[in-house]
Order: sequence, then C-alpha cells, then structure tokens
Amino acid sequence: MKWFNFLKLQRLDRYIIKKFLGTYFFSLLLIIVVIIVFDYNEKIDRFVSSNAPMDAIIFDYYANLAPYYANTFSALFVFISVIYFTSKLAGNSEIIAMLSSGVSFRRLIKPYMIAAGIISILTYLMSAFIIPNGTATRLEFEQKYSRKKKVESANDIQLKIDDNTIAFIERYENRNNTGWRFMLDKFEDKKLVSHMEARTITYNPDRPGTWTARHWKIRDLQDNKEIIRESKKEPLDTLLRIEPSDFLISEGEQETMTTPELSEYIDKQKERGIANTKNFEIEYHKRIAMSFAAFILTIIGVSLSSRKAKGGMGLSLGIGLALSFSYILFQGISSAFAEQMPIIMAAWLPNIIYSIIAIVLYIKAPR
Repeated sequence: MKWFNFLKLQRLDRYIIKKFLGTYFFSLLLIIVVIIVFDYNEKIDRFVSSNAPMDAIIFDYYANLAPYYANTFSALFVFISVIYFTSKLAGNSEIIAMLSSGVSFRRLIKPYMIAAGIISILTYLMSAFIIPNGTATRLEFEQKYSRKKKVESANDIQLKIDDNTIAFIERYENRNNTGWRFMLDKFEDKKLVSHMEARTITYNPDRPGTWTARHWKIRDLQDNKEIIRESKKEPLDTLLRIEPSDFLISEGEQETMTTPELSEYIDKQKERGIANTKNFEIEYHKRIAMSFAAFILTIIGVSLSSRKAKGGMGLSLGIGLALSFSYILFQGISSAFAEQMPIIMAAWLPNIIYSIIAIVLYIKAPR
C-alpha cells in the first residue's frame, strides 16, 4: 500500500518528472551530436583512406557509438539536468512556495527519485544488453576500417580444462588456427596418469572443440607401466573443452559481452584456472554500480540547488559539475584499485563515498 501511494502521481509530480526527463534527454542529445561531429572531423581522413562506405560509417559505427557515449555521460547529465531545472525553480521562488504550502522536502524529492529510477533502469538495460551488441559491431568496423587490430596471437598459454586436466601451448597464431609445442597432462588423485606432447595442434572452426595434433606422442602411466603411442605422420583428432576465444582476448572485449555472457565467461575462466578475468569482473560490477549513480547524483543535485541564491544557478552549477566530473573520474580510477582490494569494493567505492556526500547534503538542505 505504501508503494502504491508512493507511485501515485499528482500534478506536481508529473510536472517535475516531465521537466527532469525532458532536460536530461535534450542535453544528452546535444552532447552526443557534438561528440559525433568532432569524432567525424578527426577520423574523416582515416575513413577516406580505408574506403569505408558511408552506410557502414553511419549504421555500424556512429549508430553504435552514440548509445555508448550516452550511457557513459548519463550520470553527468542527470546531475546537470537536476541542477539546471531545480535552480530555475528556486530562482523563481517556486521551491519556497512549495515548502511554505506544507510540502516537505522529503515529499518534494519523490518525483526526482521516480525520474532517477527510470533513468537508472534504462542505463542498466542499455549497458547490460543493448550496448554490448552495438560495441561488437563498432569494434568490427574499427578493425576493418580504422586500423585497430585484433589480438591474433598469444604466448605461454596454460588452461585448466577440468579438475584433472591441464593444457599448455607455447604459442598460438589465430591466422592459421595453430598452436606450437602443445602439452596435455591428466591426473587421478593428484598423480600423473597421461602426458601428451605435440609439435603443433590446430583448431577446427567447423567442428567446435576439435583439435588436430601433429607429430604427437602420448605416454600413459598405468600400474607402474608406461605405454607409449606416437606418430610423426598420422594426425590425431582430440576433443578439448577450449577454444581460441578463451585466450585470445582483445582490449575492450569485455564491453562486447552482455551481462549474462560476462557472468558465464567469468565462471568458466575461473574454473579453468585462468587469472586474466579482472577487467571482465570490473565491467560486470561496474554496470550494476553505475545504474545507482542516477539516484546518488539526483539527491546531491536537488540538495545543492533547491536553495535560492543571489548569484543565480552559477555557484550551484559549478559545484555540481565539479562533483559529477569527480564522480566519473573516480569511477575510472577505482578500476586500478582492484589490484589492492576486492573487485566488488573497487567497483562500488565511488558509490559509497558519494552516497555519504548525498546524505550530508540532504540533511543540510532547506526545509
């Protein structure tokens, strides 16, 4: 019943939500247009030299770049929208009139939080499901036309295939799907029972999980006996629960995965004993943490700008921009803290700190 009453909107609620969301989407649209214009001017020579077709530039690159930047700057423009709109209300003495008529500050902030909730849900859905697919298309375009190369090789690869099997590849080349100096060890009760070596092993893309070993040798250890099988001419097909994508990880690849895919990938890599999941775990938790930024920055923005100031909105806007920029900067820097603290803490640290700031400002806001 309390939730129903909270969501029941009055004319004042609809007015604030409409102005808040209208200002937010309009300002976000303007900055995206500016970003696209500057980006195109910077990269036009590269597009021309690589003969990139205009439809690919528009639909594969910029149509997917725009949502990416919209989500990146969402928190900033939530803050700007709140500061701008609320400062105008305060400057016209509308906030004073609302509080004087018996509307509490807590009641006044209700429509702001509903609008922030809408933005928060949109932000999460975009980052978790929509933007990753667009980012994959955009990166393919960049690899083809902007000379941004994909990772095509890896060295000293060690994979835990299952609880009792470990594989090692000295070097892998994606251009011919071939790895050199392959070894496979199988254990039972922590004792080695089989050791396989191959000069080369080739992945078969048309048969997922199938690898072909050449110049191979297998040593089976059973009952204190050693059985050796080998061939330098006949290839040997073997099924392995590994694929090149497990160890050929390009920069920013975590951004091309939806949140369910990220979770599945992290679990699979940890099960195989692969330690390079830090960026993927940070991306997973950052998407959830960033969706709460709208609530935190909305409370800070309303608390700062709801007081009528002699100098207009300039001071509130300046403080607000400083706080919002510092929040976004802190979100980026906190990723580096993942080496010294738990990844979840590193992802949520900006929210924790700015939540404290929001609570203090809310308590000191005019009543």
